[in-house]
Amino acid sequence: MNTRDTLISILRSRIMVMDGAMGTMIQAYALKEDDFRGDQFRDSEHRQEGNNDLLSITRPDVIEEIHIAFLNAGADIIETNTFSSTSIAQADYGLESAVYEINLSAARVARKAVDAINAMNGDKPRFVAGAMGPTNKSLSLSPDVSNPGFRAATFAQMKDAYLEQARALMDGGVDILLIETVFDTLNCKAAIYAVDELFEQTGNRLPVMISGTIIDQSGRTLSGQTLEAFWYSIRHCPELISVGVNCALGSEQMRAHIETLARIADQFTSLYPNAGLPDEFGEYRETAEFMAERMGEYATSGYLNIAGGCCGTTPEHVRAIADAVADIPPRIPKPAESTLRLSGLEPLTFRDDLNFVNIGERTNVTGSRAFARLIKNDDYESALTVARQQVENGAQLIDVNMDEGLLDSEEAIVTFLNLAATEPDIARVPVVVDSSRFSVIERGLACIQGKGIVNSISLKEGEEEFVRQAKVARRYGAAVIVMAFDEDGQADSLERRIEICQRAYTI
Repeated sequence: MNTRDTLISILRSRIMVMDGAMGTMIQAYALKEDDFRGDQFRDSEHRQEGNNDLLSITRPDVIEEIHIAFLNAGADIIETNTFSSTSIAQADYGLESAVYEINLSAARVARKAVDAINAMNGDKPRFVAGAMGPTNKSLSLSPDVSNPGFRAATFAQMKDAYLEQARALMDGGVDILLIETVFDTLNCKAAIYAVDELFEQTGNRLPVMISGTIIDQSGRTLSGQTLEAFWYSIRHCPELISVGVNCALGSEQMRAHIETLARIADQFTSLYPNAGLPDEFGEYRETAEFMAERMGEYATSGYLNIAGGCCGTTPEHVRAIADAVADIPPRIPKPAESTLRLSGLEPLTFRDDLNFVNIGERTNVTGSRAFARLIKNDDYESALTVARQQVENGAQLIDVNMDEGLLDSEEAIVTFLNLAATEPDIARVPVVVDSSRFSVIERGLACIQGKGIVNSISLKEGEEEFVRQAKVARRYGAAVIVMAFDEDGQADSLERRIEICQRAYTI
């Protein structure tokens, strides 16, 4: 039985337990600058104290000891010490070039701890999850309030950073890839893209867990999505076995959010909250007993498959949670449905009782001379007003097309969609990314955190190119419109439409 099948078998039989807060445990060791630098990074020009991920190289004894403590407390799954181990996050410490080694070392330290425990108790297998944190940059939000269309990183840069991390974690022997603490769904989609690309490159596949972060009682991520919209945006992830929420809130504040996920997700669910909300000194005060009681309630309500702790949680918390959920049956995931589900900041489900769906076409330069004139004149503020009016007038999706001979279409669609992402009145609906050039479509897909639609692909350029474009669209999590074209041109009869569409569907 492979790892995925083993995990699924366990999750169907009982609630599994994750570890707690690595950062909280490291703080208790009162390590100094020399501990973080070690011999290898003695000459670094940057201060390294606080770069916890580096300790997997310079103080692996500390990290291993923490892993063992959580395993002995009852954790089934421990996370590698790699929350900030991407080139993007490590740039703050000038250690971009050390990222592969940091991840590889962290995976090996965790692997060593788990193997030691498994050797003593083979009847209860433990697992290593390679932690892939959110980075310190956002693909959906601008760090410059005076320039809302600016992004501190591109989708390609984010994807490449996650690809490097995931490769090292896999090489180090992790059992699971965990994309966690997601505050921006577009960042998560870049991680999913990277993971899918890695699976294809290596021929090796691992189970994937995803956990988002809801910032307050509004039930939205930092980038503005509802939890349901978030789920629709990331459910295309290959080898996905669970979706959950973690961080930001204490266990008591998590009820509504884990209840929502338990209701909508056709995968296993996870929850690992903070030990309460931080006090004025940044300390987490929620006791192990209080947290375990809440988690036990959620388990009894049928919300949980995986339970653990995030910021402020210790082996004491994990032990209490493990005891609280030990005898409670796990949640049974809802059956998968084939219903089309799209999302902007909010979800759009094509239910059987859904009336005619309105797509706003006025943000299409080929269909609106007025909109085309605004884009040509770089009047994006007025162009956004066009989009906003469409949504206000009932458009449930907006079609964005920049195919005009005098435009740099790729640049225009990126500019417009980045600006639209900052306007909740527009961004709440899904986007139809529309172009006759697939390179433009791909640039557009890299700007939307929700689940949008590609308009369109076809067999016009042959099967190989059709498959390539379909795979790219799937990696971005987009639905696709397939036009009835093939190598011989547009279908000109009902029979030809059926023939082409059947061929495309079969492919």
